Amino acid sequence: MDRKKASDYPQELLNLFDRYVHGELDRRGFLEGAKQFATGGVTAAAIWESLRPNYAWAQQVPRDDNRIRTEYATVPSPEGNGSIRGYLVRPAKDMGRRPGVLVVHENRGLNPYIEDVARRLGTENFIAFAPDGLTSVGGYPGDDEKGGQAFRKVDREKMTADFEAAARWLKARPDCSGKIGVVGFCFGGAIANTLAVRMGADLAAAVAFYGGAPPAAEVPKIKAAVLVHHGSMDTRLVAGWPAYEEALKANRIAYEGYVYEGAQHGFHNDTTPRYDEAAAKLAWKRTLDVLKKHLQS
Repeated sequence: MDRKKASDYPQELLNLFDRYVHGELDRRGFLEGAKQFATGGVTAAAIWESLRPNYAWAQQVPRDDNRIRTEYATVPSPEGNGSIRGYLVRPAKDMGRRPGVLVVHENRGLNPYIEDVARRLGTENFIAFAPDGLTSVGGYPGDDEKGGQAFRKVDREKMTADFEAAARWLKARPDCSGKIGVVGFCFGGAIANTLAVRMGADLAAAVAFYGGAPPAAEVPKIKAAVLVHHGSMDTRLVAGWPAYEEALKANRIAYEGYVYEGAQHGFHNDTTPRYDEAAAKLAWKRTLDVLKKHLQS
């Protein structure tokens, strides 16, 4: 499949796909709406297929990269769904205790893109753990559409408790320095903000890629350094950023926030046309800078 860019699509079509991604439309609803953009022999089904993730594009760090060790681990979660399984990535060299980073997926489960993000962090000398919020319904099913359907079956509060349990398990590991951060994308971005509220001083840094902000009344509980990334075309979430920023300022919380001009929701996900290489690379550099400053110092 030829790799397309967001600029190859009308913004109205990208907005329609965003509604599908977030569960406001099912596939049939998207296809019906996409018919008006089906021209020149390109069908609505072909448009849908072209916008879906292609995980062959995502692998920046191979599974067998000799800089890291990887395995799957299951974590107890008594306040959540009982347990949560995840992908654990550690630096290959034994150099003492390392800081940890929880990696939280979008609303599709632990897919290959998120596992690759965890490996990227492993190559930067972090212990990365990427839990699968779909564990209680059988785990990521290998297909993002099925993953989205499974995601909607899981109790949201219990899933949030699962991620907190995973974070606390990571923090308590004997090979972890005790300093941990969280990086989340879309749904995971909202979880990053939520964990910042729920974990207080137990979390050192929270990085939210296009995630929903916590209620302003809960912001004073945050003790972590906060980093927020949004794409300017993601107008719904961008509209909520000024109020979150104001609350962070008012409570004297260390934070950085960036809106990347022309970037879409999901701009860091390098498996879809919404990927914006320049924005993604800059956002990732800023992410690593914040994690290294607050976790490795």
